[in-house]
Amino acid sequence: MLTNSPTKTKLDDPFILSLVRNIGEKRSLLDNLESIEVNPEFSNIVSDKKGRIFYIENEFHKARGFRKLHIEIAEFSNNLKILHCVFFPDPLFNIPIFGLDLVKVNDIISAAIVDLSPISKEINVDLNNYLEQVNKKVLTYKRTLPSWGNIFSEYVFFASLKNNAEKQDFYNIVDKYLLILIELTKKTLPDSDLKLIHERIHYQKRYCIQQMKNEKTSSVLQKYFDKEWVERYLKEILFDF
Repeated sequence: MLTNSPTKTKLDDPFILSLVRNIGEKRSLLDNLESIEVNPEFSNIVSDKKGRIFYIENEFHKARGFRKLHIEIAEFSNNLKILHCVFFPDPLFNIPIFGLDLVKVNDIISAAIVDLSPISKEINVDLNNYLEQVNKKVLTYKRTLPSWGNIFSEYVFFASLKNNAEKQDFYNIVDKYLLILIELTKKTLPDSDLKLIHERIHYQKRYCIQQMKNEKTSSVLQKYFDKEWVERYLKEILFDF
C-alpha cells in the first residue's frame, strides 16, 4: 500500500510521482486527517504471472469535510500506467468533488483530467471566478469530454499531454485546484439544512453513476479480472456512493 506517504509505491514514473506527492502534501493540510481501513482484498493487488503482470495500490483517508479521500496508482503489463484520485466531500459541507485521472500508455499521456465538480444546483460564484482564472490560458489544447462527462464543471481540464510544457500546465492546474479546495474547506461550516444535504447526496450519487459509464475503466480491468470482481471494485472502491 501507499501507507501515509504516497511516495512509497512501485511506480517509478517521475511525472505521476510528482502529482502524487503534491496531492499528498495538500491532503496533509486538511483537518482531522485519518486513514480508512478497507477490504484487504482491494488494498494492494499484485500479479507477477507471465502475461498478467500488474499491480494496483489504493490508499484511503477521511478528514473534516470529506467522507473519503482516495488515491489509486496502477500499472498493467509494464506499459499502461494510471493515477486516479477522488476527494469525496461529506454532504454536510458545500465543498466540490476533486477528481483527477491520468492515463499513460508507453510514453504517451493519452488522457489527463482534473476538476472541482459541482455537488448542487447552486452556483458558487467565487469558486467559478477562481477556476476561470486558472484554466483560461490552456483552453487551446483541451479535449472534448465524453458523453457521460456532464457531471464535471465548465472549468474541467481534459487533454492529452504531448510535451513537457503541457505536463507543467497540468501540474500547475492540479496544484491550484487543490489549493482552492483546501481554502474552501477551511472556511466552510457544516449545514443542517436537510434539503441541501439531500441534494448533495443526489449529486454525489450521480457523479458515481456517470463515472461507472466510462467503459474504458471496466474494459482495462476485465482483461485481468472476472466481471463480478470488476463490478465489486467499481462499486466498493472507486465509486461507492
